[in-house]
Amino acid sequence: MRLRKRLSEKPLPSGSGGVTKKTHLIARITLAAVGTAALLGTVAGTALASGATATATASGIATAPAVPVSCAKAVRIAKKRVPGARVSEVEREWEHGHRVCKVELEKGRWEYDVYVSQRTGKIVKFKRE
Repeated sequence: MRLRKRLSEKPLPSGSGGVTKKTHLIARITLAAVGTAALLGTVAGTALASGATATATASGIATAPAVPVSCAKAVRIAKKRVPGARVSEVEREWEHGHRVCKVELEKGRWEYDVYVSQRTGKIVKFKRE
């Protein structure tokens, strides 16, 4: 028993120049693949050339890097929120579907947990215990 269904070799309706369905499908897939590769190459080349955190191409599509905020920068952001605190632990986590750096700080008898989004650099959660 054949599992794969073959495309028929019937010509397309008039105006297609005698091109078969199979040939037409292959041409469309090839064109889509070439267009996608060209777009990705343009975005990657522009990002490498500019060194910017976000890049817009000529087609208007903007891309952002995967992790623009490092955990070191997250520590600086957390220490601004709790001035004079000592960092006790830093770890990467997922919080509500977002990649975050959890910074644990100690100040006096209080312990603070500051969750900083690695995508935006904003504090997404703050706890004092």
